[in-house]
Amino acid sequence: MFNEFHIKIIKVRKPSNKDVNSDLQWFSESLGLFGDRDKEKSCFRVFIELLKASRQKKYLSSDEIAFRSHLSRATVVHHLNKLKMTGIVLSAQNRYFLRVDNLETLVEEIKKDINRIFLDLDSMAKEIDEELGLLKREKKDPKTIE
Repeated sequence: MFNEFHIKIIKVRKPSNKDVNSDLQWFSESLGLFGDRDKEKSCFRVFIELLKASRQKKYLSSDEIAFRSHLSRATVVHHLNKLKMTGIVLSAQNRYFLRVDNLETLVEEIKKDINRIFLDLDSMAKEIDEELGLLKREKKDPKTIE
């Protein structure tokens, strides 16, 4: 589905206070949507606008997202491109939308993407090992002394 796939998963402590905004911030931070330079959480704001639109089954233009999030169009386009690289956001005819209708399915789809990448890595590692004559070694028992 994607030629490139860039996603950063970050282990972040879950919020102690339980409210939707804190949970959404934790979810977004865990997906690496906050960068060190993003002091205004603009990527998060773009993501939230897309999430709101998905509830209404709407696709948004970058101008609409900019207006709703109170961000410049350039900032919105930058974050939309970043979100497209993660596979979280898709576009058609200059309109943007979340890849799936809900966050649970989004996580499932990301897991599938990551699993496909690891299957390709496993396959290539085996081919390279065979070409280089590297044998798969049995795991050593740490209790055994050589």
